[in-house]
Amino acid sequence: MERFQHYIDGAFHDGSDGFDSLDPATGTPWARMPLARAADVDRAVRAAHRAFSAPAWAGLTATARGKLLYRLADLVQAAAPRLAAHETRDTGKIIRETSAQIAYVADYYRYYAGLADKIEGAHLPIDKPDMEVWLRREPIGVVAAIVPWNSQLFLTAVKLGPALAAGCTVVLKASEDGPAPLLDFARLVHEAGFPPGVVNILTGGPEAGQTLTTHPLVAHIAFTGGPETARHIVRASAENLASTSLELGGKSPFIVFDDADLDSAANAQVSGIFAATGQSCVAGSRLLVQASVKEALLSRLIAKAGSIAIGRPDLMETEVGPLCTARQRDRIEDLIARSVTAGAKVLTGGSALPGAGFYFAPTILDCSDSPDCPALHEEFFGPVLTVQTFETEEQALALANGTAFGLASGVFTQNLTRAHRMIRGLRAGIVWVNTYRAVSPIAPFGGHGLSGHGREGGMAAALDYTTVKAVWLRTSDTPIPDPFVMR
Repeated sequence: MERFQHYIDGAFHDGSDGFDSLDPATGTPWARMPLARAADVDRAVRAAHRAFSAPAWAGLTATARGKLLYRLADLVQAAAPRLAAHETRDTGKIIRETSAQIAYVADYYRYYAGLADKIEGAHLPIDKPDMEVWLRREPIGVVAAIVPWNSQLFLTAVKLGPALAAGCTVVLKASEDGPAPLLDFARLVHEAGFPPGVVNILTGGPEAGQTLTTHPLVAHIAFTGGPETARHIVRASAENLASTSLELGGKSPFIVFDDADLDSAANAQVSGIFAATGQSCVAGSRLLVQASVKEALLSRLIAKAGSIAIGRPDLMETEVGPLCTARQRDRIEDLIARSVTAGAKVLTGGSALPGAGFYFAPTILDCSDSPDCPALHEEFFGPVLTVQTFETEEQALALANGTAFGLASGVFTQNLTRAHRMIRGLRAGIVWVNTYRAVSPIAPFGGHGLSGHGREGGMAAALDYTTVKAVWLRTSDTPIPDPFVMR
């Protein structure tokens, strides 16, 4: 079996404990992973704290930090085949997607490399002639970055890139499910030449997470995952008043009006729910279709779902691979069963596939007559699409906004004025119109409500990793006249 190590303070270490990672395609062990305990996490945070103020990092210019990020981006691109293979092997994500996504990962590091020397302060034109006042943007400190098992390299880039561009140091905790790509990525961080302690990468479960989020030397916590874990993190962060940015789950509506290009909408919906085996926070998991075109759209979707190539994730022809864990497979089966009991109708799929591995059939549930079924309100995080119908634009908005989540949404219509009304009315951090799952390093990404707060991507993300210092400089040579009067 392959063996992986933690990366702490510029060196590779075995963890205090370890575990075997399972190949989702077969359910069998393939690699030995380190498991961080409290002592490992404490060592990593203290290394990051030392590095934050050490001249080797704090003394670098912003341009020099950017050059290190450019170097990292080049190394990621060169190592793309190996990184993609590790992500596919350890998470079950298909190789055609991991290979393509790593190009985005390199792009994100390049974007933040270029942004490093463009995080600007400001001069304030105050009404005091003997004062100059300006603002400095300074790095916030040690960042705890916590990423889940899906898209670990990408979800790391959107945290690590802006944090390093801003001048922070980072302790990155990978999930104990599928950590291989991040532990491999640590080798590239080392090769890029970041000073020891600037980036620390380890893998662990609840003990590691609790230690990291309550550590008194952590200034900011950047988390991607589920709302329940996020609540624990927010409570933990209150201990030391660390700031947080939370990118959580979603029940994203995919709204199709009767004037939409149905072929295009069907392809986008398939991508939105079945790509990555539905294991995406922005999965378009709730289809809201105007009643007059319901049958026409569903006939397309059912045919496409039935023809998806399901198989080994390491084969380029595979379109849908396994779920990451047996635990996730069993949870999806339970949620479908409860939804069927509540009145949902299975149009296709609906169950795990027989044989080895954690495979699940692409599933469509018609919930038009069961508005209270669990499938409409709980996140599957799998290849399951629910269907509801509407008659009017107002009904579509009411259904779309009828969730505690608020991450993403999609609208398919050829009516420009309707599109603008939907954009204004949808309570979501992202609105895609006549497309879905489009991303760019320049565009902020995030939601509100149970989908979290803060943004990843763009300048907005970089500013999350800074703090503002107001500087007052008195320019007069005359004595201060009255010590008891506020200037």
